[in-house]
Amino acid sequence: MTIVIVDDEQDFAQGLARMVQGRFRDLSCAAVTTAKEALDMVQRKNVPVVLSDLRMPGQDGMQLVQEALQLEPNLSVIVITAYGSIETAVQALKIGAYDFITKPVDYEHLFRLIQKALERHHLITENERLRQMAQAGPGYSSIIGESEAMLKLKQALAMVAQNDYTVLIQGESGTGKELAARVIHDLSDRAGHKLVLVNCPAIPDHLLESELFGHTKGAFTGADYNREGLFKEADNGTILLDEIGDISLPIQTKLLRVLQDQEIRPVGSNQSQRVNVRILATTNQDLAAKIQDGTFREDLYYRLNVLNIYVPPLRERKEDIPLLVHSLVHSVCQEMGIEPKTVTSGAMSSLAAGEWPGNVRELLNFVRRMVVFCPGQTIGLEQIRFVEKGNLGGDGEEGLQPYKEAKARVVEDFTRAYVQDVLTRTEGNISQAARLSGLERVSLQKIMRRFNIQA
Repeated sequence: MTIVIVDDEQDFAQGLARMVQGRFRDLSCAAVTTAKEALDMVQRKNVPVVLSDLRMPGQDGMQLVQEALQLEPNLSVIVITAYGSIETAVQALKIGAYDFITKPVDYEHLFRLIQKALERHHLITENERLRQMAQAGPGYSSIIGESEAMLKLKQALAMVAQNDYTVLIQGESGTGKELAARVIHDLSDRAGHKLVLVNCPAIPDHLLESELFGHTKGAFTGADYNREGLFKEADNGTILLDEIGDISLPIQTKLLRVLQDQEIRPVGSNQSQRVNVRILATTNQDLAAKIQDGTFREDLYYRLNVLNIYVPPLRERKEDIPLLVHSLVHSVCQEMGIEPKTVTSGAMSSLAAGEWPGNVRELLNFVRRMVVFCPGQTIGLEQIRFVEKGNLGGDGEEGLQPYKEAKARVVEDFTRAYVQDVLTRTEGNISQAARLSGLERVSLQKIMRRFNIQA
């Protein structure tokens, strides 16, 4: 990224460029003497900030502000002038300037303005990137994440989709095991046929065999007609046995036959039927432990576990939470038929720091409550606290905190979330975090000690 400084006094522009470059070593700094040169750089380079004199021959600073913002709406233009009247400042701000500073320049004040402008640019571009990614897929029905764990998962899903072997998908509740199964089916050669989902725990044991394999007329009381089961319905496609660890031993034995011979036998029939079905199974249980206690067949486990997919919990991919939140907020707003809402940096940091034992399912429900209880277009820390406690004070009127205590708690929560966020952005570099936040290094370290935050 390049900071552009434009002033018709060449020596001033170059001297200021050296000062700015000395403070912001990670960025390049270019000094030019005309608005035309500055606009050309805005077009050609990644320019987050322009420092511009107001009075220049030809195009002046006012024209530069207007034309630069037309080229790059997210640009921050800081106007520098010796004519520091309130009227001039207001006029510059009205046409879109980010801020205003007078000559002679207070460099520390200017550096703080530049730092804030850079943070603004980062937040705007990151918000746009996340929103575009969130809108690119069908909301929370797709696999969302850019972390190393999720990239490995996506790669594994693409690889197992290219064959017909049985797949065991393991992971905690709410991680998205069913979504992973859908991706495997959609990427496979069977995508043109049905994906049949079977929620094993939801079907009573005495009915599950009939549901899976079908039955003949008269096979049991109430069997008034022949019925094809779910395996037959999935013929040439895929069947997903959700939470396979909950099925009984008798059904496990019958499933083993299907896996071995690709044949099913309807209840009440003496004839087996061939089926061409790919089997996917999910579980949030430790099947090895169930084998040890005798509640799961070892031979069935090895038949199911030909290929294994592990869906990571949110605590192993916390860097994906901002992207997930943007996607979920967008989807929930669509569900409700309202305009999309945005999430503040402090609120996002608080969400990213959460534990989420229920994983994506818990996060989705939390986002739904946040959107419902957000009266405006911006979701902030107050909505998070309201959802967490029902109100700012706790349970009912008797537990209502005094205003000062409730405010202090919100400020503490924000401070903790903000410092965690800035340290994440700087990968634990305390000096850089202090510069980004506008805090003295000593002050930042005091806050870290107070909240027991590790760099």
